[in-house]
Amino acid sequence: MGDFVAYWISHQDKFMEVLGEHLVIVGVVLAWSLLVAALITLAIRRSRRVEGAVLQVLGALYSVPSLALFSLLIPFTGLGLTSATIVMVAYNQFLLVRNIVEGLNGVDPGVVEAATGMGMSPMQVLLRVELPLAFPVIMAGIRLAAISTIGIATIAATINAGGLGTILFSGLRTMNVYKIVDGTVLCAAVALVADAALKGIEHLVTKRMSR
Repeated sequence: MGDFVAYWISHQDKFMEVLGEHLVIVGVVLAWSLLVAALITLAIRRSRRVEGAVLQVLGALYSVPSLALFSLLIPFTGLGLTSATIVMVAYNQFLLVRNIVEGLNGVDPGVVEAATGMGMSPMQVLLRVELPLAFPVIMAGIRLAAISTIGIATIAATINAGGLGTILFSGLRTMNVYKIVDGTVLCAAVALVADAALKGIEHLVTKRMSR
């Protein structure tokens, strides 16, 4: 165990560099994923039939291995972060759209009718009533998307997207057990910290809204 810690200390500059890359990748992907998911939800949520069809398509896409999607995109967008970002954003749509739709559909229709009766526009009802009530379900989807993105971003190093996967796959190529173990532990730690941080945000926001 001490050897792995010593290796980490002696190479911490490189580890911190790829960690920073990884966090930037995850942040950018999540931002784009939320934007696309919001647009998709706005387009489909008035029809349950359309919702079901779109979720089936997104679910089928989510079941395709990430490496297969990377391979399909490489001839068009090349190696690197662009292909990785497109794949990760596409993957996240199932997790995000599903939870946003479920959260909004779970809002009591009576509450929506009351808000409408008070003179609120559809957009005001969405922003002031539906989204706050659906927030816990939506946040659960964001947490799942964050964990998924952290994992897939690691695999994306195979197509030169950067991030923590560069350490892990470099270790696998050279049979360097220190890189393999330290890279794996760091990836797991990032996922756990991200999940805990998002749970904390969810708790704080929910507590503030309940006052």
